[in-house]
Amino acid sequence: MVRTFLALSTVLAVSVTGCSQSTPTVDRFADDLAKSVTIDAMTGHLAKLEAIADAHGGNRAFGTPGYDASVDYVANALRAKGFDVATPDLEIKVAYNETPELTIAGTRIPARALEYSTGTPGLTSPLVPIRAGAGSGCNSADYGGLPVKGAVALVDRGTCSFAIKEATAAAQGAAALLVADDKDDVDDAGAPARSGTLGAKTAVQIPVVLIPKAAGARLRSAPALATLKLDAGVRIQHTRNVIAQTKTGSVHDVVMVGAHLDSVPEGPGINDDGSGVAAVLETALQLGSAPAINNAVRFAFWGAEEEGTIGSTRYVESLDFEALKDIALYLNFDMLGSENAGYFSYDGDLSGPPLPDGAVPRIPEGSAGIDRTLTNYLHSAGKPARDYPFNGRSDYDTFTKAGIPAGGLGTGDEENMNDEQARLWGGIAGKPFDPNYHKKTDTLAHINRTAMEIMGRGVAFGVGWYAQDLGGRNGVPVRGDRTRHVVAAS
Repeated sequence: MVRTFLALSTVLAVSVTGCSQSTPTVDRFADDLAKSVTIDAMTGHLAKLEAIADAHGGNRAFGTPGYDASVDYVANALRAKGFDVATPDLEIKVAYNETPELTIAGTRIPARALEYSTGTPGLTSPLVPIRAGAGSGCNSADYGGLPVKGAVALVDRGTCSFAIKEATAAAQGAAALLVADDKDDVDDAGAPARSGTLGAKTAVQIPVVLIPKAAGARLRSAPALATLKLDAGVRIQHTRNVIAQTKTGSVHDVVMVGAHLDSVPEGPGINDDGSGVAAVLETALQLGSAPAINNAVRFAFWGAEEEGTIGSTRYVESLDFEALKDIALYLNFDMLGSENAGYFSYDGDLSGPPLPDGAVPRIPEGSAGIDRTLTNYLHSAGKPARDYPFNGRSDYDTFTKAGIPAGGLGTGDEENMNDEQARLWGGIAGKPFDPNYHKKTDTLAHINRTAMEIMGRGVAFGVGWYAQDLGGRNGVPVRGDRTRHVVAAS
């Protein structure tokens, strides 16, 4: 059942107890802004986004008319409330590739092209295995005088990047490069289940494809003639971010809040991330362009997130040191209405489980306080929060890498809800948080309205809180203490 306005309003009135040392005025401002963001208004935005997708081939993916129409809808809504809106154009290199046709000694080998690989209309050359192991193909010494000029080199996946392996092989005169995976996982076609990228900024010279681990081991013992055909390369496309900022509040203590505006090509993207867009947009409309606030609020609707957080990364790269210092914090909202909803706050204090690969994310000072603020909000809204890792899968990534404290809310993606979470939130264990993730069924009909209401108002609560107060236990560093650096696009 959808929580009523009155019930949630009562919850919000006590939601900040113990959050920080802020005054009751700040409490009331955040509460009032949260209460003004209604489920009906947010679902109205979602219905508009779905109608846009329906009218443009079923999606709102970047580089499509559906995305352009989404930009126009958001920008026009903000302009109607008095915001000055920028929609800067971004030129983007987009990788494309078909399934490689690879045969060794007449036997077809399942393979997967690496992202940003070049193609070939067809080449036939001797296969030359290079020194095996994790560092295989990482430097010229690995080639040790082998007859690789004009050949197809075979290396192992491992410690150095694919770009380094490609550049090293090309420098030795190889015509193409095969990389044997270091895990046994394969897809239904027998190709490696996971892929990899050479990087958008790499000047790729030769085709590079990934082959199964078992095939790599077999070919090392019996090298033969290799034939490779691959339709691959890059094309240039354009996208836009939407940026709007309040005309009031300190421009040197900016509270930035964002959600990605693009969907995947497979569907309309109403939860991913129309839900974040709807909540951030409605927060902006209710706050207004010239509110009585201490800190300016900058709203961002990112392009090409589904292509690797390109819009947000380009934005951060466009800022100089002083402009980066002006951003006090970044709040990210990606998927707020998952059908089998969880209630997550980004793990700013690193209290949650480690990442699967053991990596430790860089979490700037101040992120722990944001996590506490949003966690307290969820607890008071009747949904005890759990940690969501900073795993690099959304637009916060470029901000945290630039040293900007970040946080946010989410209701979960394609991962399954576990038993403890089901007991906690009343969901279905063993079922994905969002069964419609990256599918054509990611529609308004599958939005969890209870989750959307709670999380959408959480967006407004966080914005309202930090727009008035950046200090206290849950605050962020003052401008003079902010450490910033620009990150390079991956």
